[in-house]
Amino acid sequence: MAMAAQPVLLVSLFLLFLPLLIFMIKKFARKQNKNLPPFPPKLPFIGNLHQLGSLPHQSSCQLSKKYGSVMLFHLGNVPVVVVSSAEAAKQVMKTRDLSSCSRPQLHGPRQLTYNYQDLAFSPYGEYWREIRKICVLELFSVKRVLSYQSVREEEVTKLINSISHHSSSSPGAPVDLTEKLFNLTASIILRTAFGTTFKDANFSDEKFHYIVQEVAAIMGTFSAAEYFPYVGWIVDKLSGLEQRRERIFHQIDHFFQRVIDEHLSLGREKQDHEDIIDVLLKIVKEQTGFEAASLTVDNIKAVLLNMFLGGVDTGAITMVWAMAELAKRPEMMKKAQDEVRACIGDKGKVTETDTDQLQYLKMIVKETFRLHPPAPTLVARETMSHFTINGYEIKPKTLIQVNAWAIGRDPKSWKDPEEFIPERFVNSSIDFKGQHFELLPFGSGRRVCPANYMGTTIIELGLANLLYSFDWKLPDGMKEQDINMEEIAGHSLTISKRTALKLVPEKHIHPLLNKLI
Repeated sequence: MAMAAQPVLLVSLFLLFLPLLIFMIKKFARKQNKNLPPFPPKLPFIGNLHQLGSLPHQSSCQLSKKYGSVMLFHLGNVPVVVVSSAEAAKQVMKTRDLSSCSRPQLHGPRQLTYNYQDLAFSPYGEYWREIRKICVLELFSVKRVLSYQSVREEEVTKLINSISHHSSSSPGAPVDLTEKLFNLTASIILRTAFGTTFKDANFSDEKFHYIVQEVAAIMGTFSAAEYFPYVGWIVDKLSGLEQRRERIFHQIDHFFQRVIDEHLSLGREKQDHEDIIDVLLKIVKEQTGFEAASLTVDNIKAVLLNMFLGGVDTGAITMVWAMAELAKRPEMMKKAQDEVRACIGDKGKVTETDTDQLQYLKMIVKETFRLHPPAPTLVARETMSHFTINGYEIKPKTLIQVNAWAIGRDPKSWKDPEEFIPERFVNSSIDFKGQHFELLPFGSGRRVCPANYMGTTIIELGLANLLYSFDWKLPDGMKEQDINMEEIAGHSLTISKRTALKLVPEKHIHPLLNKLI
């Protein structure tokens, strides 16, 4: 009888102390979380996903005005700290760079690139350090980038000739600059990586461009597996996303393998200079002990994929935004044209050695990066240890996103931040190479983009020739204020101009050449 009463007594005691136990648990949880960054209210299961919308960089910028420049989001099961000020970004990418420079394990569409163990999405470790060293010292060094100068100048000349032909054959008709500039950057990256262009119907530039666009598009597609790692894959499978990802992966893998095989063939025609595949194959052949970080053919494919995903969209997007901003401001357009035409004279085209003299053009590029960073939110970092930002606790395995778009429009860092004013950089030391945290189009710290010099070289050369060669007019009936400057989510992590930029080119003939004619 006494033994039978014991369970009843224990249950009674448990029920008696249950409210106290719940109170203590909640108090302990509040104590543990009291120094977490502030966060907006969240919903069960989905967290704050519903608050981001189609342009997350804009949504999080607005929310940061209420919750602060260090703000915690819960995207499904994933905690994400969003940083929206230069001060906080400096703490992440400089003061705490080593603690927050890893990448998360990928579960969704971006796992497509992880199949190759690529540079952009690989976690921090020995392999990543070795691949980055190769990229910095071998692939994207100043010396290597300069070796492709003739490729860039030839492709820009083709662009100018194409627009000139359009202007002559269809006077007064607008040209689609968005399409032209995307084709330009794609052709430059293609020739830099592969050393040639392709004419085979089954192995053509156009087919490759299509495949790269598909890869970028699928990486920008919402994936349930990204935010619900253990169950989201079921949704992706049922929606067909997983099958589409695998199909595209096999297509681009086949394409890369065919190009690599051609480079390895004994009968390959000797090229004027080494392309990126030549350099990487040479490293594979000569490596003598990377051990855990040994370079393989799959790693070569990863570098190539990063080049196309990171190089084609970003350069073209920046040039489109720059030309759109100038088209809205004819006096600014004229100032830029006067500079380049006075510098180049009657030479007929701008070369890369000329762009160093074009200071106003460089200010235009900086201002475009500030207002329109092509990747407005930098690729998310994953923390490896506990640290604090602005006094807030940041736990290990937390994602950190730096909102470069919001930082570029922060009134604490910039006067009249919503206005396009290249002159703000007169006598200013602020640059975009990762040392000034007010301007971060390429990131900073260990994860800074290693190809930033190559990217800006293409942008400056392309813009300078467009400004030198043509006078640009708006289509009939259109006014400056009619130019649509809205954004749209592009491929992968990029944001582009919502509508194509269409302007009317009028061939400019230098006065000295006009006299000769």
